[in-house]
Amino acid sequence: MDIKKYPLSPPSLDELVSVIRPALEANYNISSVSVSTCPDLREAPFHLAAAGLSGNELIMDIGGQPNLFPEPRLEKQFDMASCAKAAGMSAEHGMCIGAGAGPWQTLDINSELAPNFGWKDDYHAGVSNKSYYTKIDRDSGKVACERSPKTDCALMMNLYGSAGERGEVLKITARGRKGSEKSFTDCIRHAITKQYGRDQTISLGGVFVIKSGKTNYHVMPDFPQKPPGQEYTFKDAKQLNDWLTYHNFDSSQDSPIVCLTVFHSADPDKKMGLRMEHTHCFTTDGSNRGGHYHYDLEGEDVEYEAYLNTAKTIYRIDRPEVTLERDLHD
Repeated sequence: MDIKKYPLSPPSLDELVSVIRPALEANYNISSVSVSTCPDLREAPFHLAAAGLSGNELIMDIGGQPNLFPEPRLEKQFDMASCAKAAGMSAEHGMCIGAGAGPWQTLDINSELAPNFGWKDDYHAGVSNKSYYTKIDRDSGKVACERSPKTDCALMMNLYGSAGERGEVLKITARGRKGSEKSFTDCIRHAITKQYGRDQTISLGGVFVIKSGKTNYHVMPDFPQKPPGQEYTFKDAKQLNDWLTYHNFDSSQDSPIVCLTVFHSADPDKKMGLRMEHTHCFTTDGSNRGGHYHYDLEGEDVEYEAYLNTAKTIYRIDRPEVTLERDLHD
C-alpha cells in the first residue's frame, strides 16, 4: 500500500472549547462543551472496544470515494488491522473507530461499516472486534444491523486510532436544534473552519450518541446486476445518490443510536484527498437502526452527547489517483 504521513499541529482542547461554544449556542437551545476526562467508553451507551480516545492519536484515510464512482473498483479491499500496523500503531495495545464501506468480500453484500475494534499484544490474534455493519436484507428488503465478523473493509474507510486510554477529551452536549445547521458534526467542523481557515487542517474523531429525535441515514444496497463481462458504471453523482436507500430512525434515552465519526476542518489544496466528514452509526439492541448519518429531521427533539479528540497525524493510505472535488453524499 502507498502510505503518506502528514503531521498536524492542533490547537489545545481548551482553545477549541472557545471556538465551538458559540456555534453550538447559536444552533441549539441547550448546549455545553468542555474539556473532560473521558468516561469508560466500553460501557453503555457507547459500547466501544476500548476505554478512551487518547494516546498516539491519529487518523487513517484509506482508499476513497473514487473507488465507488464512476464505477466500483471491487479489487480495493483492505484489512483495517493491517492498516493500523502499517501506520505504526503499537502492537501492545490500541483501538480504531470510524466509518467506511463494509467488506462485501466477506459478507457477500454491500453495507455501511461502523468499525470498532481494539487489540492487545497482537493486531490480529489479540483483537476485540465490536464493529457493526448495516445492510439491506436481500430477502425482506429491510435494514439489518449486525456484528461484523472480521476487521476487513472495502473501497474506502476513515479511521480514528489511538492507544485507547482515558485522557482528556472534548465533551459536547446539544439539545433542541433552533438553527439551520442540521448536521451535528458539520456544526462543529464548520465552526473550526471559520476560526482557523482553509489552510490549516484540524482533525477530530470520536463517538457520539443520539439520545432522542429522528435522524436521517443512508445504506448502500447491492450493486445492480449487469450482464456477465460488463461493469456497472454510475453516469453521474446524482445517479449514485439515487441508488442509495434512505431511512429515518428514532432515538430515545432507552434506545440511543451510537455514531462513530471522523472529520476535518480543511484539506489545504486537497493535498491529502481527504473525505471531510464521515459518520457511521449502529445499535446493539436488535432494533436494526444504523447506517451513514446525515442530519436530524426534528430539530426541536434531537439530543446529542459526544466525546471527541484531536489527531496529531494523518496517514493517507492507498489514495485513489483521482480525488473527487466534493463528497458525493453531501
